[in-house]
Amino acid sequence: MVKLVQEKMFSKKWFVSYTQIFIGSFAMAVAVVLFISPYKLAPGGVYGISIMLHHLYDMYHETMRNILGMNIPTNLDISVVAICMDIPLCLLGVKMLGPIFGVKTVVSFSSLAVFTFVLENSWGYEAAVDDAMLSSIFGAVCLGLGCGLIFRANATSGGTDVISMVLSRKFHIPLGNMVIMVDSCVVLISLVAFQDLKIPLYSFIVIYITGQIINTTMYGFKRIKTMFIISEKHEDIARFIIELDRGGTILYGEGMYTNEKKSIIFSNVNPREVNIIQKYIREVDPGAFITVIDANQVVGEGRGFHNIHEIH
Repeated sequence: MVKLVQEKMFSKKWFVSYTQIFIGSFAMAVAVVLFISPYKLAPGGVYGISIMLHHLYDMYHETMRNILGMNIPTNLDISVVAICMDIPLCLLGVKMLGPIFGVKTVVSFSSLAVFTFVLENSWGYEAAVDDAMLSSIFGAVCLGLGCGLIFRANATSGGTDVISMVLSRKFHIPLGNMVIMVDSCVVLISLVAFQDLKIPLYSFIVIYITGQIINTTMYGFKRIKTMFIISEKHEDIARFIIELDRGGTILYGEGMYTNEKKSIIFSNVNPREVNIIQKYIREVDPGAFITVIDANQVVGEGRGFHNIHEIH
């Protein structure tokens, strides 16, 4: 079971977390009611399923009424359907991710349902913009921003977000990417339900943009690159990195074939500095081995890179 750190009630972190949850829930409700639902888009998750059921109920209301031979409600609220599915999935989240996670998630999906209920019963089901593509884009931005803020608070909006978070941690896949994969399954169901190819195509646009906005909201716009450098000139390269006002760590390894001792520089830099460092390395050691990877998140402060500083 994953254990999360619980913020002290009414502390600054507590207020920040729950503020993020409420703002995120409202942003998601706006996305669902004003931009996504009016065009029958089903961008995955519980709310994607709820939107499908809402429109299918509307389409087949008369048929069901005739079959049952009785009056039934003329409208099936998206929020009502969603919260009925969220409750059992939340119980799964508590089991898999811990009770602290569950408390925040209950607040999250409850507030999302309330905001959605208020908007769909005050605004109605009319689109905010009379263009499916614009609606898809703005809906995805609001949806991704809302999800990202909720994830930053160590919660989810309930539903399939719980499944995405569990799978993300298990397989070490970025959360935004996992959301895309899980939600894509719901989109394929919408194709069968509505028999309209435009709906899943627009929905995939929503899912892709949502995933990118989630990652940006969680990790920020600043992209960090991690460099691993193996070179006989590691001391010169380390000094050059320090001159760029960056730190690093020297790791010691051994060649798999030659069994020679190797010094490996590990450093986090921005993309512009990657090019500067690579240009310098080509000058001092054209045969150096360099690996550059994306760092989704860098946590910690200070320059505790003692091995590099010993080079001076």
